[in-house]
Amino acid sequence: MTWSEMQPLLEQACLETLVMVGWSTLIAVLGGLPVGILLVLTDRGGLLQNAVVNKVLGQIVNIARSMPFIILMVALMSFTRWVTGTTIGSAAAIVPLAIGGIPFFARLVETAVREVDPGLVEAVQAMGGNVWTVVRKVLVPEALPSLIASTTTTVIALIGYSAMAGTVGGGGLGDLAVRYGYQRFESGLMWVTVAILAVVISLIQFAGDYAARALHHRGARSGPGPRLRLLKAKGPAAADVDKVA
Repeated sequence: MTWSEMQPLLEQACLETLVMVGWSTLIAVLGGLPVGILLVLTDRGGLLQNAVVNKVLGQIVNIARSMPFIILMVALMSFTRWVTGTTIGSAAAIVPLAIGGIPFFARLVETAVREVDPGLVEAVQAMGGNVWTVVRKVLVPEALPSLIASTTTTVIALIGYSAMAGTVGGGGLGDLAVRYGYQRFESGLMWVTVAILAVVISLIQFAGDYAARALHHRGARSGPGPRLRLLKAKGPAAADVDKVA
């Protein structure tokens, strides 16, 4: 197969992969972020400590994470057909990709949020801040570099999942590699697909690492002191904040 024959196929496959991974990442982040934060808040010593909720939610996340993606796709075919009207194509692949990405990202969020300095949480509580204030003003902003890194990891994982989705007609680069590289023995197209995936993943990893480092260095330069002073200036309980700081 010549390059002129490969080019339109590769362009279409890249577009399908971009759509699948983009939408599934967005849904995974929007769904996984609150789940991950809730796992921290309901854990022992958390602001919303609730052993039952934490264990049930944790088990659901663990079961969803442990299921191989191919099996998940098959198990969700009825639901996928109900949502999209079909079980093949890039639009249909978004459903299992998003559902598989939510628990994956949720565990990464849980790890990132646990790294936040408890002193900052105590400072907001001392000034009468509620749980929503703690989440919005402390947990998410302070964990942002780790959350960026977690999002990068999730995007890369979903690219791999999308390639597997191609084996069952999900579209994208995986589907192209299977149909032409494997079934039609077009090894040239297969290696071009592999090279494209390698380049895309490397670029995503570089961009994610750069953004995470930039946010981390900016936070390190400001330090916890300025943040606590800002909280103290806005809150009525200055004496309590001084004790925490």
